[in-house]
Amino acid sequence: MTSKTTIENQTKQDSTSGYASVNGLKMYYEIHGQGKPLVLVHGGGSTIQTNFENIIPLLSQNRKVVAVELQSHGRTSDRNADLTFEQDADDIAALLKYLGIDKADFLGFSNGGTTTLQIAIRHAELVDKIILCSALAKRNGVPDWFWGFMSQAKLENMPVQLKDGYKKVAADTNGLQVMHDRDVKRMVNFKDIPDEQIKAIVVPTLIIIGDNDVITPEHAIELHRQIANSELAIIPGGHGEYIGEVTTITADFKESDLVVPMIEKFLDKKTKK
Repeated sequence: MTSKTTIENQTKQDSTSGYASVNGLKMYYEIHGQGKPLVLVHGGGSTIQTNFENIIPLLSQNRKVVAVELQSHGRTSDRNADLTFEQDADDIAALLKYLGIDKADFLGFSNGGTTTLQIAIRHAELVDKIILCSALAKRNGVPDWFWGFMSQAKLENMPVQLKDGYKKVAADTNGLQVMHDRDVKRMVNFKDIPDEQIKAIVVPTLIIIGDNDVITPEHAIELHRQIANSELAIIPGGHGEYIGEVTTITADFKESDLVVPMIEKFLDKKTKK
């Protein structure tokens, strides 16, 4: 039986990180493990660690995990432009070209799930499979209170774990306000992804939400029906709890609560020709 310490030590040995000049950004990335690439795309206000620290050591045992930080998030610089999911998708595509990765699987959480949808729409040639974790495609995919909250959002109301996560890694912690404001503006102005674009996604897709998620079960079911080659899992718990996202961690957290075995089973499944 492999101990957690052995896994972590192995992961450290197989890990690299760096920055790439991508579309006017100094974009931070990390690579853990070896094998087929799996790209992790974080959510709004997040870093690689605040979203994925608990699953990277597990996923990287069997594949090459490529984790990125997007414009104004974590260690990646800002550009003098608003955030868009389309631009984030293009930035990731450019990073993969820089890294010499022709095809990969993608896992996006929250806003990162929306970005992953845009990768499948705009850069289908890069994609083998996608995993949409609490992803939003339509404004009606969250309760009405969410939009009211976003319209009044202030930095002091941002979860302290996310603020601390940013400050821990950012070169300039003054960028926290910029990141917050850009994320809020993007969500306030969120536009539905057209049905025809969603229905055009043909790659194998796994949709995951929590049963106490911000994303409604109805929205996840609609996505499942629109993406022909998709599977749906509704897991007990809140927004990102099933991947150990930092704001969901409690004293009784157990690694066995994570959905990594389900993710691995989906990724390892042979694609029908």
